[in-house]
Order: sequence, then structure tokens, then C-alpha cells
Amino acid sequence: MSSSLRPCPPAISSPHSAALRRASVFLPTRARRSVVRMGLREDGPSVAVVGVTGAVGQEFLQVLSDRDFPYRSISMLASKRSAGKKMPFEGKEYVVEELTEDSFNGIDIALFSAGGSISKKFGPVAASQGTIVVDNSSAFRMDEGIPLVIPEVNPEAMAHIKLGTGKGGIIANPNCSTIICLMAATPLHRHSKVLRMVVSTYQAASGAGAAAMEELELQTREVLEGKQPTCKIFKQQYAFNLFSHNAPILSNGYNEEEMKMVKETRKIWNDPNVMITATCIRVPVMRAHAESVNLQFEKPLDENTAKEILSNAPGVVVIDDRASNYFPTPLEVSSKDDVAVGRIRRDLSQDGDYGLDIFVCGDQIRKGAALNAVQIAEKLL
Repeated sequence: MSSSLRPCPPAISSPHSAALRRASVFLPTRARRSVVRMGLREDGPSVAVVGVTGAVGQEFLQVLSDRDFPYRSISMLASKRSAGKKMPFEGKEYVVEELTEDSFNGIDIALFSAGGSISKKFGPVAASQGTIVVDNSSAFRMDEGIPLVIPEVNPEAMAHIKLGTGKGGIIANPNCSTIICLMAATPLHRHSKVLRMVVSTYQAASGAGAAAMEELELQTREVLEGKQPTCKIFKQQYAFNLFSHNAPILSNGYNEEEMKMVKETRKIWNDPNVMITATCIRVPVMRAHAESVNLQFEKPLDENTAKEILSNAPGVVVIDDRASNYFPTPLEVSSKDDVAVGRIRRDLSQDGDYGLDIFVCGDQIRKGAALNAVQIAEKLL
């Protein structure tokens, strides 16, 4: 064992099923969204992908291709360590370049997913050179004057940022858990106004990056083979286990992930008075988050009306079959664009129709990160 890896606490053995009950389900994810169909073209914007070798960076490329995002050129940017690697994209091979302050000359749109410290250093540099930065980190989310955008929720927040003016800017991508939650909660909020929201998240390995996904796979093999699992990303066994989200704990007892949901929701909804509490848990799922959301409303909202609202919401698919006990799962939404919502029911602890419980699943890498960023870029076109 490498000295850089330290053993987890002893594995807890238990019988495990070797088969998945349901391998894949195809959701109607593209039926209700508009897609720009252009691809490589001379009058498209010049695009840069910062952090291209990471999990979200790779998904940026996939989403750009899937949605035929128009571009006249694309730059692949990463750390010095990754510079020189070959990166295939849409039938061509690109060389990854080292990210420097000179990387943004002539770049119209830069998609950033290289961590907060890189964004803080290079985001303002890019913006000062006329580039519009769409940043996936937490670096700028709560900065006054920088829009925090989910295109289906608050596109008006970025209306002042225009492509082709020569003036750069920064647009922040919300936290993945916030995006997935608000895709479902916002249509209901518009109808009946949410007064209080209680969220419990069940977050996948992908939220901690490609290395965490690899570690989960490694630990799973080790536990099944009766070996001691090794930990590099997390401080404890991840396979066949769950634990409180690994974000730092703050003085109020909440962790940073939980407070992101509180603060970001208030900013996105432009409502500093909405009451929100969250508990965030890391679960051994590869790439899609699940969230249990309890909502209290100012105006009554019955469950049938809620289902109708959600069924017509862009980017949302309802999976709510009580007879078959069939509801959203992380496996089913993995690599899908839409957020799935189910378990839609009246909160029996509240009088009348002033409370609902819902269960939400969404792909953390896709809608929780790369897709949302590309949709923001599409709004600039």
C-alpha cells in the first residue's frame, strides 16, 4: 500500500447482492427543452474550458457536443501537470494547454471548473480581458453584483451580461444540491410561496470529483474481497456506508454544504426571509444526488395541483407511481438532463394543504454542474 493512502477503520461485512434490480431507464429528458443546433461554425463564440481534465470538465465537453453548442474555436485549459495531453472532441484532437493569465486573449466564453482558488485567481483576469466567465466553483456565488443563475429559475439575474459587447463578466453556477432542489421547489414556490424548506440530501461521490468516484469503486472491490479498504479522499470507509457530508463544520453546527443551500436559495429566490434548514449526507452512489424536501407554503397547494405544476416545469420529469412503489432513483437519472421528482404527498404534520413532501433526484455532474453552466452560456447567445 502506498504511504499516501491510509487505511480506513475496519470494514463492516454484510451480505451484498451481485445484481442490480434495474440497469437503466430512459427518461424523456430532451422533449421539453430548446436546444441550439449549430456546432462548429465561424460566427460562433470562441470557448475555453478550464479544468478540462476533471470530471466536470469532461462533462462540459459532452454537454457542448450533445447540445450542438455553437463555437468557432475551443481551448482546452488545465494545470501545468496536464498540459500536453491529447483531448479528442467532435472528431478532432486538441492539446491541453497550461492555464495562464494569457489564456483568455480572444476568448468570448470560459467555462470554469477547476476549484475555487483557480477561479478566484483567473476568473477576474479573464473578465478583465472581455471574457464572460461561467464559474462552477463557490468562489463568487455570494458576491454582490455577480449573478447566481439556474436558467429555468432566475435567468433575469444575468440579463445585464451580454455577449459581443467586449465587456467581460462573471456568472456563478450554484452548488449542485441547490440546483437539484430548486429545479423542483421553484415551480411550487411561484404558485404558493415557500415560507420554510427542510432538506435532507443524499450526495454521490461525483460531488467530490473524479478521484472520489475512483475511490468508491476501489473500496467496493476491496470490501467484497475481504480486504481493508484504503482512504485517500475521505477519512473513513465510503463503500457500503454513509456519513455526514465531508465539508468543514462551522461554528453554528452546520457544515459548509448545508449553509450553501441556505444562502444560495435566498439569493436565487431574492428572498432573504425564506426559512431553510439542511442536512447533507454523503452516500455510496456514483454520480447522482437525491434529496428529501419538505415545503411549507403561504398559500394552500394540494398534491394533485403540485403534480400538474411539476409535470409542466421545464427540466423536470415526474416519477410518482404509488401503485407500483416506483419513484426516482439516482441510478435512473445518471447521465440524464432532467431532474426527477416523486413521493409528492401532503405533509400530514401541517393543517390543510399548506405543506408538501417531495423526493428529488438529479445528476450531479450534469444538471448539477456542466449542463447548468452550458445552459447559462446558451442564454448569452
